[in-house]
Amino acid sequence: MSDKISTYVHRRQVQFSETDMAGIVHFAQFYRYMEEAEHAFLRSVGLSVMMHNADGSILGWPRVRCQCGFKAPAFFEDQLDIEVRVQRIGVKSLTLDFIVTRDDGPEANGGRPTLIAEGSMKTVACTFTPDRKMTSVPVPEAFLSRVEEAGE
Repeated sequence: MSDKISTYVHRRQVQFSETDMAGIVHFAQFYRYMEEAEHAFLRSVGLSVMMHNADGSILGWPRVRCQCGFKAPAFFEDQLDIEVRVQRIGVKSLTLDFIVTRDDGPEANGGRPTLIAEGSMKTVACTFTPDRKMTSVPVPEAFLSRVEEAGE
């Protein structure tokens, strides 16, 4: 549906409760980081992952595919940047890519951030009625226009 690329960077600090006994971030936390960055991105353009429709239904974005590849460990108190990129907006779906990096200073990696993880998440636009009936729907035009404007 759209080829425009929107990007957003969300910064967060690793909390102790997100690490294992060695102080390394547990792998499952990266999915939480991706979702947190997704929510921050949508809020930055005036949207939410749950939007109330005039008919009483709710527009939501259930995940249908999510993956994450790990490149380097992240540790307690690291400052991580999670870059969100809109990879694709389909008729009923939104696919986001995530790049997690850490700035280790000018001497490390030739001054480039350390790549920690790369992931992606595919979601589908759905309405939910008060009785919890879920139906996939086309990406609403208002949603599409705000996400595309972020890429301009």
